[in-house]
Amino acid sequence: MDFDFTEDQVMLRNLVREFLTEQAPVKQVRDMMDDALGYDTTVYSQLMGLGVTPFPELYGGGGLGMIEQAIILEEMGRIPYPGPYFASVILAGSALMHSGDDNARARYLPDIANGDLTATLALIEDAVDWTPAGIGLAVTYDGGDLVLNGIKRFVPFGQSVDVVFVAGRAPGSSGADGVSLVVVPRDAAGLTVEPTTMLDMTSKVATLRFDNVHVPAENLVGAEGGAAAALEETLRAAAIAAAAEMLGASRKSLEMSNDYAKVRKQFGQFIGQFQAVKHKLAEMLELVENSHAAVYYAAWAVDAGAADAALAASVAKATLNESSKRVCGEAIQVHGGIGYTWEYDLHLYWKRAKYLEPLYGDTSYHRERVLEESLAQHAAS
Repeated sequence: MDFDFTEDQVMLRNLVREFLTEQAPVKQVRDMMDDALGYDTTVYSQLMGLGVTPFPELYGGGGLGMIEQAIILEEMGRIPYPGPYFASVILAGSALMHSGDDNARARYLPDIANGDLTATLALIEDAVDWTPAGIGLAVTYDGGDLVLNGIKRFVPFGQSVDVVFVAGRAPGSSGADGVSLVVVPRDAAGLTVEPTTMLDMTSKVATLRFDNVHVPAENLVGAEGGAAAALEETLRAAAIAAAAEMLGASRKSLEMSNDYAKVRKQFGQFIGQFQAVKHKLAEMLELVENSHAAVYYAAWAVDAGAADAALAASVAKATLNESSKRVCGEAIQVHGGIGYTWEYDLHLYWKRAKYLEPLYGDTSYHRERVLEESLAQHAAS
């Protein structure tokens, strides 16, 4: 398969890289670690002004495909960009797009597309289960209101977005049945937000506690009890997007290692002249190129509606979970002592890769999914 980008895709990559390099340099990334919001609102607004969303033009979006989304996320991984793009566009936006709810799309997508509204998806609970079976937050009715009770953990940018798309279920339901998606303002009465400090301090995460949170019934997105399919599609997009971001972190770590090996001397010669370092860099390059193929095949499969799209998404996430850990870790080894220091930027990429590794499915989860999808395809053939 030809993985070369089209002329338009190359222009998009160059545009996003140039913008992020100028507007979100590493110094700003470090500054955002201690910022309560975790991102620069002006930069985020300008970024969204570039039209970098998959939403249809009807809703003010750029109509981009999954390949273009992967290109954008790979560039963000190279920075690594601190902001709610993943939470708003990939998570909340994808859930809306797959909800089948035209009213909800018209209500939220235009503001998300132009950056006036930030959003996220609250899915994971104490069980850290990526299947519908892990959703236990209760959604009940009280007159004309929906009432939410429960807890959500590891909510991306949960402490700073405007609204939260919450996955909950009707009492007495189980599995994929009875799962609904409800939009809750972050400042709703009864909602407690507890920021969580993660290894990657450039990615903000929060625990959300819902104690009799009332919202109007019109905040229900899609059919009542019918959100499981939309969430599955959303998690598929999120797995590919996270893999693309990890690819960007890996590629940047490889580039930094190559550059360092050309200037750092030990025992009177450049360390890149040592056979052991050459082998290490060659293995890192092989992992990065294989990862590139896995990510962009999965993105293509989603755009093309290929029968193996779900299989490809799990292959991509499982591949990047392992390869990014290896590449970013080996990059620190190539750099030696300076690679471990806070002042050197290399640790930012390793931490971003480690942060994304368990999210949207760890390696074991996606390898099991690969087996299930392969058996299903074999049975159908």
